[in-house]
Order: sequence, then structure tokens, then C-alpha cells
Amino acid sequence: MMIKYPELIFEQMEIGPMQNFQYFIGDAQSREVGIVDPAWDIDFLRARAQQSGYQITCALLTHGHYDHTTGVNELLSTHNIPVYLSKHEALIYRPACKNLRMVEDREKITIGKIQIECLRTPGHSPGCQCFKYKDILMTGDTLFINGCGRCDLPGGNPEKMYHSLYDTLLKLPDSTVIYPGHRYGPVPFATLAEQKKTNPYLKSRDKKEFIDERR
Repeated sequence: MMIKYPELIFEQMEIGPMQNFQYFIGDAQSREVGIVDPAWDIDFLRARAQQSGYQITCALLTHGHYDHTTGVNELLSTHNIPVYLSKHEALIYRPACKNLRMVEDREKITIGKIQIECLRTPGHSPGCQCFKYKDILMTGDTLFINGCGRCDLPGGNPEKMYHSLYDTLLKLPDSTVIYPGHRYGPVPFATLAEQKKTNPYLKSRDKKEFIDERR
């Protein structure tokens, strides 16, 4: 995985029993990083950060489902850091942890000198959000490679998912690189241009067709 921004630390790691991707993202100069969706093998994440000389300064949650948050309290037992979650996330999905900070759509989270933008993308859950830095987009369970998040869990909504995909993500530049929350597709990441060609959920003729497919 080649990252073209010398100022950026960015690592994609497949960890856990559900093919989750967890990420380090941060400032190459200060070596400060955030962990996106710290759910599995927190000991590995700590050791990896220490080996690389990273300072873990925050956790960023794409949403509150347990398979993206189950390691938060273990991480907080050694790192007294803020945990960022969308203010729109359902109460049943908010992790019971200290230092929980609720963020707005389009709010920016600062890590060293790097600013990560939060994009609200409900549908899989009410508080799903993506994290964007330039053309890097960590999509959690909103958009997978050749798929998208299910909408039949409590708080899920296929109509909102349609608007998140078609009115938010598909408005981004084709050069945007999708880094999903799980390795459910044939490759770990892909450009939005590539996904427009191969992802069936990005090729619906209209909202009704999408909703009929994604109920």
C-alpha cells in the first residue's frame, strides 16, 4: 500500500474474526496517530505503534456496532485519549466508555498537524460516518469493495443509505480511494472510479431499485 502524502502516516491492518480493517492515521512529523475502529487485538495495535515510534492520541469510530468498538475500553486502560463518534449514533450503539466525544458532520479532527474530516453517512446505523484525508476515505460499513453495509439491523435505513452513497460519496472525486471497514471484496481498497464500474450498489437506476436490493 503506497501512500503518496509524505506528511501522513497511514496503515491498513486486517485483524479479528470478522475480517475487520483497523487503521492508523496521523502526522508523520510528530508521529501522533489515531486508531480507526479499535475493536480487535489491542495488544497488537499497541505493540505495532510502539515498534513504529507512534504515539496513539485518539480513537475514531466509524459507528458504534460492537465489532468496531469492542476494544475501546481495553485501549483506554493504557491510553487516556478522546474517542470520537458521530453525535447522531443511536444510544444503543454508543460505547460505555470515558472520553467519548460526539462530532458533527463535516467536523475536523486534528492529529498533530493532520486534519481528518468526518462525513456523516447514515444507513447502516444512524451515526455511521466516513473519515477523509485528501483522497483517502475510510468508509467503515457504509461502503465496501463491491458492496455496502446491510440496512436491516436496528437503526438501519436503506433510504438513508441510498442518499449517503449517491448524494455524499458519489459526489467525491473519482480519484478518492475507498478503504472499507471489512475485507469483504476481492481487494483491500479501490478508487471510487473503479467502484463505479464494479460495485452493484453504486449502479442503481433510482432510489426504488436500490431500496429493493438493500432491504
